[in-house]
Amino acid sequence: LQARTGNAYRVGRALLANPLAALGLLIVFLLVAAAIFAPLIAPYSPIGQDLANRLQPPSWQHWMGTDELGRDIYSRVIHGSRITLTIVLLVALISAPIGLLVGAVSGYFGGWVDRIMMGITDIFLSMPKLILALAFVAALGPGIENAIIAIAITAWPAYARIARAETLTFRRSEFTAALQMLGASPLRIIRAHILP
Repeated sequence: LQARTGNAYRVGRALLANPLAALGLLIVFLLVAAAIFAPLIAPYSPIGQDLANRLQPPSWQHWMGTDELGRDIYSRVIHGSRITLTIVLLVALISAPIGLLVGAVSGYFGGWVDRIMMGITDIFLSMPKLILALAFVAALGPGIENAIIAIAITAWPAYARIARAETLTFRRSEFTAALQMLGASPLRIIRAHILP
């Protein structure tokens, strides 16, 4: 615990020493705080309609103006950050493990396994992500859940490429050769030593 705390402290200091990293961390913190405290920050209801004040320009009452139904755009943006951050988090939680597994297996086994898996990855990378995601949403149907699945399907290849490159360096290392000489199975080596 003490070593992990010390390591976290060193990483935090290095992050805060870089002005751009500190600014990025501040922006992410503000976005997350806005999403958590949206009901307290937003001055109006995001779904409340006021037809008498529709299509108003920005003013002191409505900082970003109002839409065609008189809803406050600023309040809608604040409340919309919750949905956006949820989608981003779920896409990362779905696509990163898939890409990590594909890249690790591909990089460790090499040969025809690598050619097939990286060929599929290259097919996904060669298509524009937005058009591919829209095609998957059209096939799956409307809804936030289907949008998350469609975006995750198009996002895993980048993780697979990074995981493959790292696995290639581990595959040629001494500890991997020692594990192979001791008779460890390839799946055990991947699961216990390469994936972490």
